[in-house]
Amino acid sequence: MNRRLVVAWTLVRVALVVLCVGWLALRLRRFDRVIGPTLPAGLVPLGIALLIAGGLVVLYCGTLLSTPGLLPREFVAFGPFRYVRNPMSLGAVAMLFGLGLFCRSISILGFAVVFFLAMHAFVVYLEEPDLQKRFGESYLQYKQSVNRWIPGKPNGSAPS
Repeated sequence: MNRRLVVAWTLVRVALVVLCVGWLALRLRRFDRVIGPTLPAGLVPLGIALLIAGGLVVLYCGTLLSTPGLLPREFVAFGPFRYVRNPMSLGAVAMLFGLGLFCRSISILGFAVVFFLAMHAFVVYLEEPDLQKRFGESYLQYKQSVNRWIPGKPNGSAPS
């Protein structure tokens, strides 16, 4: 299959997921009146920055992970994956936090926290064991040299 077509199809799938999660998050705004405090307007620019940065990371990672099937066949340890093991998930969480700040919505920020905790559980209990099984020693080395959630300096011992 043509690489450009595969990348385009992957980006469409990623965009659909982002739009669905964003739609759900925006629906939660109705609970803001019940919860109480409104976030200060001064946080809106930070929200915009997080939305843009998170969106770019999600789309870039989607491009790197593009495959004709559902799961990548090759281990990816370059690009943003050199700095953090889960850049796409981190980008999605940043987008949700950004949306919460942009909309000044405490409900969306709460949803972002729940989303992050769900992503953490998924990564720890499902994704990492599967990657270790599929990619073996190279993934174990990668796990030891690259942080799961907090970006750091690229380590020379990570597989490339």
